[in-house]
Amino acid sequence: MKKLMMIAVMLLLMSAGYAQVHDSLLLKNRAYTGAVAKRHHYYAIYQLDKNDPKVIQKAIRNINNALNDPRLKGKLSVELIAFSAGTDALLKGSEYENDLKNLVGRGVIVAQCSNTLQERKISKDQLYDFIALVPSGNGELIIRQAEGWAIVKP
Repeated sequence: MKKLMMIAVMLLLMSAGYAQVHDSLLLKNRAYTGAVAKRHHYYAIYQLDKNDPKVIQKAIRNINNALNDPRLKGKLSVELIAFSAGTDALLKGSEYENDLKNLVGRGVIVAQCSNTLQERKISKDQLYDFIALVPSGNGELIIRQAEGWAIVKP
């Protein structure tokens, strides 16, 4: 009986110590405010290769959120590269014209893969007139990654 009582007391003391450590970790976690932007400049390229409206809206929202992050204000270059089915967002008549214009107005480069246009038999005239062209979307991602850009796929 004494052994059982001793084990119970030890378990109680251990759990109390765990609770204190656990509580301090919870408080430390709560106090965390994110990484500090120590570099002079950051670069991100967003990959858009789906025509799912939720994905397109998410890409636009993610880019705006990054541009609005106070840690990155004035320190961020962004490119949105569309290829494959993502091209649909850049076609005239899509519901994204104003959102894309707003991104360009904020300094974002919005570019289209020329390979996709050729493969899908889409002329440049079918795109909004403010869209840039790159030879290949994958090539753009490869080059940007080699240059240290963060690749974001919403």
